[in-house]
Amino acid sequence: MLHPIIQSFKGGLIVSCQALEGEPFFGSDYMARFALSAEMGKAVGIRANTPQDIAAIKVVTKLPLIGLWKKDYVGSDVYITPTLKEVEGVIAAGADIVAMDATRCDRPGGIKLSDLVKEIREKYQVLLMADVSTVEEGVEAEKLGFDLISTTLSGYTAHSPQSEEPDIQLIADLSQRVKIPVLAEGRIHSPEQALQSLRAGAYAVVIGGAITRPHSITKKYTDAILQYESVTKS
Repeated sequence: MLHPIIQSFKGGLIVSCQALEGEPFFGSDYMARFALSAEMGKAVGIRANTPQDIAAIKVVTKLPLIGLWKKDYVGSDVYITPTLKEVEGVIAAGADIVAMDATRCDRPGGIKLSDLVKEIREKYQVLLMADVSTVEEGVEAEKLGFDLISTTLSGYTAHSPQSEEPDIQLIADLSQRVKIPVLAEGRIHSPEQALQSLRAGAYAVVIGGAITRPHSITKKYTDAILQYESVTKS
């Protein structure tokens, strides 16, 4: 039986409200406003980075929140909630679900993902989401006891397909191989691609930059216009 929060995601849109330092909308107040806008647009959930943003968003919306904490560690390519410290920070901030890197990449300090999941389960009652890049990683995540899987990291590990488009094949293959819900996330740029993901078997769709990064959205249009002008002038 799926948890009620996960059930509430079925067939819906989850908006990833994140901004990088140096971007115009970097800051917890801005992210809270993006989350509120997502709720007004009928999103079913929010994905957010850092305890500060998570806490600020929880004040303004009651939508279920998938929390993560991006942190770089020397000698490891794992940066999405990589250690127990980040997991605990996300939980303390009020996240309903903790998103974690569940790829085969080496973790900080050489800790095994299985050991980390076991420790979390022993200390906390929290839903866990596995961010993966391949079918094999998703299958392993289910075995480790994750509650749901997201295709977030396809294209962001050296051993996964590199593409400008969403990994529809991964969504389809994972949906056939595992029994827990699979969320489609990563490079989804249009409503058509979101629907394609759902048709491929996604339980829900997570979209970030195509909604919450105005400078990137603007550049998409200006690049097209500049290309058009260069063709018409040649």
